[in-house]
Amino acid sequence: MIKNKKVTVVLPAYNAAKTLEKTIAEVPMHIVDEIILCDDNSTDDTIAVAQKLNISHIIKHEINRGYGGNQKSLYDKAIALNSDIVIMLHPDYQYTPKLITSMVSIISEDLYPVVFASRILGGGALKGGMPMYKYIANRALTSIQNILLGQKLSEYHTGYRAYSIDVLKAIDYNANSDDFIFDNEVIAQIFEKGYEIAEITCPTKYFPEASSINLTRSIKYGLGVLGVSVKYFFKRK
Repeated sequence: MIKNKKVTVVLPAYNAAKTLEKTIAEVPMHIVDEIILCDDNSTDDTIAVAQKLNISHIIKHEINRGYGGNQKSLYDKAIALNSDIVIMLHPDYQYTPKLITSMVSIISEDLYPVVFASRILGGGALKGGMPMYKYIANRALTSIQNILLGQKLSEYHTGYRAYSIDVLKAIDYNANSDDFIFDNEVIAQIFEKGYEIAEITCPTKYFPEASSINLTRSIKYGLGVLGVSVKYFFKRK
């Protein structure tokens, strides 16, 4: 616990058996009080590996609810555990958990209520092997989103985020999509409530075991993101 704040790490897992142990090994347990893993009906041994690693809170979806549905279960559980700060981290080892300390510090010191780990700041995405087409799509989407949402984030698509529990309680995340656009709907809700988002530079790693979506899903995701941003644009007008 840090400064009387209960810190909880939540892991939205799907077929993460090969990378989960590496992810957990880098979690700074001297400040993390709880780890929650939600397995979205994986076809591999994610649950068995999580049990082997003694993760105390394991949620099992009997049907695949999607990336957004996974996070909904995680945040509900984090709130039930009376968490103060919640870090959402993909367990595919694409992002290093070593940044948790810095992210928690920013929130615990009341500097910002939300912190994103950005792959774009400092050029970490390309250095880490992000495919060029994904980098270009990321930059294009982010530029359009900044215009529509009236913000200046370097990235809207990171899978590594820290929230004050007050933020999660203030937004109706359960009303959002169960699919990948969940994250961007959360961002729109955060800005709608008047909260600010800080960003820190995050190195990243792309390798075969890291999670990814195919081109068709990527296009669907991009269109969905634009839809969320346009909706927010007209709402704030």
